Order: sequence, then C-alpha cells, then structure tokens
Amino acid sequence: MAKLNESDIAERMPTVPGWAVIEEEGINRLQRVFTFGDFTEALAFTNRVGELAEHADHHPRIVTEWGRVTLTWWSHDQGGIVAKDFEMAKRVDAG
Repeated sequence: MAKLNESDIAERMPTVPGWAVIEEEGINRLQRVFTFGDFTEALAFTNRVGELAEHADHHPRIVTEWGRVTLTWWSHDQGGIVAKDFEMAKRVDAG
C-alpha cells in the first residue's frame, strides 16, 4: 500500500464529500468532523467506526467529544494518505 501523491489525492477527493486533507507534522491526513445531538450518539458512532476499522485492520485517530467525533485517516507506515484511507472514509460515510 503506497502513499498517494498530491495528484492521486486530488483525483480521489470528490469521492469523499465532507472530508478534507489536513497536514500535521509534515504528513497529509484525511479528516472529517461529524456532529451529533449528544455524547451518547457520538460514542455509538465511535464504536461503529471502531468495529469497521478492526475488521479492515486499518485504524484512524478518533477524537470523541460531546456531540462531536473527529476522524483522521493516514498510514503510519507510509507516512501519509493511502488508497485504503479513502476506502475507509467511504465505508464510514455509508454507515
């Protein structure tokens, strides 16, 4: 699973509306903030994402707060965004 270059990332971005590329510590990452009515809903969503990630053996950073969950996908091994990050973003969006 190779790190995607800027052109590959730009080509794939329309397939994941609502997601953005951010840069942290010199590494591009795919991120989206989801909002919910309360902490219980946010936690239930976090648990669903956790199950998806575990089955795919590809894990995001998940920050769960009251009414809000921030998901960030990237490959630690490759040092950036890989195709599986886009696949996982689509799975999350599909519910």
